Amino acid sequence: MKKREAVIVGVADVPLQNGKVTESLSVLQVQARAARDALKDAGLSMGDVDGLLTAGMWGVPGPGQLPTLTLAEYFGITPRYMDATNIGGSAFEAFVAHAATAIEAGRCDVALITYGSTQKSEKSRNLAGRPSVLTMQYETPWGMPTPVGGYAMAAKRHMHEYGTTSTHLAEIAVATRKWAQRNPAATMRDPLTIDDVFASPMISDPLHLLDSCLVTDGGGAIVMTTAEHAKALGRPPVYVRGYGESNTHWTMAGMPDLARLTAAEIAGREAFRMAGIGHDAIDVAQIYDSFTITVLLTLEALGFCKRGEGGAFVSDQRTAPGGAFPLNTSGGGLSCCHPGMLGIFLLIEAVRQLRGECGERQVQNARTALVHGTGGTLSSGATCILSRS
Repeated sequence: MKKREAVIVGVADVPLQNGKVTESLSVLQVQARAARDALKDAGLSMGDVDGLLTAGMWGVPGPGQLPTLTLAEYFGITPRYMDATNIGGSAFEAFVAHAATAIEAGRCDVALITYGSTQKSEKSRNLAGRPSVLTMQYETPWGMPTPVGGYAMAAKRHMHEYGTTSTHLAEIAVATRKWAQRNPAATMRDPLTIDDVFASPMISDPLHLLDSCLVTDGGGAIVMTTAEHAKALGRPPVYVRGYGESNTHWTMAGMPDLARLTAAEIAGREAFRMAGIGHDAIDVAQIYDSFTITVLLTLEALGFCKRGEGGAFVSDQRTAPGGAFPLNTSGGGLSCCHPGMLGIFLLIEAVRQLRGECGERQVQNARTALVHGTGGTLSSGATCILSRS
């Protein structure tokens, strides 16, 4: 019996204007728009969907806590496979892995992954402190700004241990902005310099405003099916070659090592092992950039450089257009969009790069992409390795 092979066959995101959806849409409508366009991209319809995976609806209490139930009802479908695993921004890389295993096992034939947020339009994002319950009772009452304070602690520790500097972090923000300048859909496209990063307000020492991700609306969708089905549809498939996931903590007091992303190490190692390739086979990378320190720590954890060498790795605009390591080519969370959970947008950009659809920002001859999501406060990590052949 021929093995079923899972592929990505459709992607879409919802256009933004100044970081907001262009119409007054609910979070369900945002996801419906993205789903409609991704299914159209795949040559499929909502009636073909029998697997539904989603997590998080920023600013939506109550029904938003049961997102697959809410969306299935809204979309008018009765899926036979569902997943609402919420491990933060890395959930969508995990969803690709979960959908792949479900498709290959015959538990569904067409899987739809969605995310939607109207946090900027609704001004609903309030992260002054997470509720002081469960393990957060040991952290929130003492006033650490959330989540930026946790990332600042990690940055400070890395600087202490390895001599990493604020200039190293600013290099990441500047390089990412250069990619955004080539993306008409990016929210922030003005030129940016290292001095500009330093001149922006200090949010939580040593992280400046321009070391931090945007706060935007957003919606995205991914459609997966079998390679055989994709061929019948006449759509170019993107193959899922490897994946891994892990998590270590929720509160910062529980993080095993402030200067080391153990979850990303595990996820990346599993993804490379499954894909059967080395780091030199990666043509383009999409790495979660909630803050500049997130990128630096993740590059080390994934093995693109040794621990403590992340600052040197990103120096001299290595990750910018024309650099040796194309990274976050849409402009990422720092300059393109960040609607609360970024992971699905990293995957969408990777698929478009592999399909050669990125215009001025296209990485030439991109055949293999690595996508890594981070969730919580450096808490979870999920890695996918994708290929166009």
